Amino acid sequence: MPLPPPKPHDAAVLETFPNPKPGRDYEIAFECPEFTCVCPKTGQPDFATIRIEYVPGATCVELKSLKLYLWSFRDVGAFHERVTNDICDDLVALLAPRRLVVTSEFRVRGGITTRVVCRHGT
Repeated sequence: MPLPPPKPHDAAVLETFPNPKPGRDYEIAFECPEFTCVCPKTGQPDFATIRIEYVPGATCVELKSLKLYLWSFRDVGAFHERVTNDICDDLVALLAPRRLVVTSEFRVRGGITTRVVCRHGT
């Protein structure tokens, strides 16, 4: 039986606020140890820790909206590489940060763990 088409993640929920110190380079770091999506081949859940580190430009990402955004991947069927690149691309488009790194560390599946790192501006 074929799998249903994957649902898209929802970048529209992301919100920003003005950077309180736009003249200074400083790093903001987030960690989401409960990230989930689904395998596009089997439909089984994939579990990961997502780490986001960035040096903001004019705006910062609002934390609750980031949480809702990451939750929107829960029913998305995508390979680990795609998920990590999508998060990086969406945050770059939203924030225009000076630098941004997104790291995903996916839990063991079939005896293999996966770590994907995407960088912007480094």
